[in-house]
Amino acid sequence: MLRQAIGGQRGAVILGAFLLALHQATEALIPVLIGVMIDETELSSLLSWLGVLAGVYVVLSFSYRFGGRIAEGSAERAAHDLRLRVVRRVLHAGGGAEDGRLPGALTTIATEDVRRAGAVNLVVAVAAAGLSGLAVGTVVLLNTSLPLGLLVLLGTPALAWLGHLLAKPLERRSSTEQERAAHASGVAADLVAGLRVLKGIGAEQAAVERYRRTSRDSLAATMRAARAQALQNGLVLALTGLFVALVAYIGARLAQEGTISLGQLVSSVGLALFLMGPLHLLAWVNSELAQARASAARVAEVLAAPPAVAPGSTPAPSPVQGSVRLRGVRLGGLDGLDLEVRPGELLGVVAPDPAAASALLHCLGRSADPLGGVVELDGVDLTGVDPAALREAILVAAHDADLFEGTVLENLGAHTPAALAASGADEVIDSLPEGGQSLVGERGNSLSGGQRQRVALARALAADRPVLVLHEPTTAVDAVTEARIAAGLREARPGRTTILVTTSPALLAAADRVVLVDGGRVAADATHAELVHESDTYRTAVLA
Repeated sequence: MLRQAIGGQRGAVILGAFLLALHQATEALIPVLIGVMIDETELSSLLSWLGVLAGVYVVLSFSYRFGGRIAEGSAERAAHDLRLRVVRRVLHAGGGAEDGRLPGALTTIATEDVRRAGAVNLVVAVAAAGLSGLAVGTVVLLNTSLPLGLLVLLGTPALAWLGHLLAKPLERRSSTEQERAAHASGVAADLVAGLRVLKGIGAEQAAVERYRRTSRDSLAATMRAARAQALQNGLVLALTGLFVALVAYIGARLAQEGTISLGQLVSSVGLALFLMGPLHLLAWVNSELAQARASAARVAEVLAAPPAVAPGSTPAPSPVQGSVRLRGVRLGGLDGLDLEVRPGELLGVVAPDPAAASALLHCLGRSADPLGGVVELDGVDLTGVDPAALREAILVAAHDADLFEGTVLENLGAHTPAALAASGADEVIDSLPEGGQSLVGERGNSLSGGQRQRVALARALAADRPVLVLHEPTTAVDAVTEARIAAGLREARPGRTTILVTTSPALLAAADRVVLVDGGRVAADATHAELVHESDTYRTAVLA
C-alpha cells in the first residue's frame, strides 16, 4: 500500500526529496564556511567567502520552500487518490467492504488512516533530506579529522537502528489506537442516527453508558500510543544529544592537541550541533512510518475485502418484462421460498419474521446471493448478472433510505410530477419555505420522519425502474397520506412490476394479490380481503 502511494507520485517525490536534500546539504556547509572565514586573514578573501555564504543561504531558502511545498503536495495527492479508492470500494455494487465495520469506522479509515498512509511521500522526502545532511556532514568531518568522521560514520547507523527498534511498540499501539478511534466514531454515528428511537423507548442513559465505555477504551488506547511516542522521541533525543556531545568533546581535544585549527574546531562543533537536525528528522521518519504502516494495513483490509456477491458476466434481460421468480430460495429467514411475480403486477408481501423480509430484499437487490435456490428476472439467474447492471432493472428501496445533503429536488434526481403526487412529496414541497429548493440537511435531518420518507419514496418512483421493491414505505406518515400513497402507486407505475414488502393494510389492499411468507415459505396467496378473513397469522401481522 505504501509503495503504491509513493509510486503514484514518483516524480513529485523525487523532486521534493532532491530539493529537501539540497537544503540539508547546503545547511551542512554553513558551519564549514564559517570555520573557513575564521581562519582567513585577508579582507578580500573574507569578503569573497561572505559572498559564497550569502549564495548558499539563497539556495538553502529556495530549496526548503519549494521542496517542502512539493513534498506536502505529493502527500496530499497520494492521500486523495487513496481516499478515492477506498470510497469506490465502499460504494462498489458488489458490497462487502462494510461487513464487520460500522459506518463511522469506515469514515475514520477513509480520512485519518488515508491521511497517514499518504503522508509517506513526505516522510520519504524528509528521510532523503536527513540522510543527505548526515552524508555531507560526515564527509566534511572525515576531511577535517579522520577520528571525527569515523565516529559519525559508525554512530549514525547505530542511532537510526535504535530509533527503528524503539518505533516498533509505537506501530503496534498506533494500530490499536486507530481501531479504537474508528469503533468510537462508528458507535457515535449509530447513536446519532437512532437518537429519535432511543428517546422514544427511553434508552438514552443506556446509549450514553455504551458510548462512554467505548470512548474510554479509545482514550486509553490513544494514551498508550502517545506514551509510546513520547518515550521513543525522548530516548532518541537523549541518545542523539549524547552522541553530539561526544563529537564536540573529541573535536575540542583534537584542537587542544593542535591536530585541527580553531576554524576547523568551530566547524566541527557547528557540524556536531547541525547533525542533531538530521538525526531528529530520521527519528521523526521512524515514528511517522510506524503510524503509516499501521494505517496502511487498515486501508488495505478495506480494499482487499472480498465482495459480498460475485461480479457476474451474464447480461441483464433487455428489454425487461418484469417477471420475477424465486425457486427454493434459502437465505436468512427464507427456507425454500417459491414465489412468482407476474410482469406489471403490484404484489404485496407480508413477512411476520423480519429476518425473512430482510433476506428477500437482499436476494432481489443482489446485495447477497441465496445459499440455495434460484432468483430469476425474466428467466435469467440473477447470480450471473453484474450487480450494477441488475440495479438498472431492479431497484430495492430500503425502509431506512437516507437523503443527501442538498435540496429536495436535487435528491429526487428527476423532477417527475407523477412521482411527487403518488408519494405525497408534493405536499412536502408545498409546506417548505423555499419549496423544492429547500435544503434537507445532512441525511435529511431538517425534515420530519414522514417528510423524509415521502421524499425517499418519490426518489424511488422517479427512478422508474422496470421492477421496484418497496420496504415499509409509509410507516412514518398519517393514515390519510398513506391511503393517498396506496392509490397513487398503481397510477404511477402502470405496466411496471412493483413488490411491496409491508404490513400496511392500506398498501396491501391496493395490491393485485398478497403472499404471506411464514416459516420461510409462502403460507398463503390471495387478495388482502381474502387473507384477512382466512388467515389468523395474516390478521395478527397486519391488523394487530
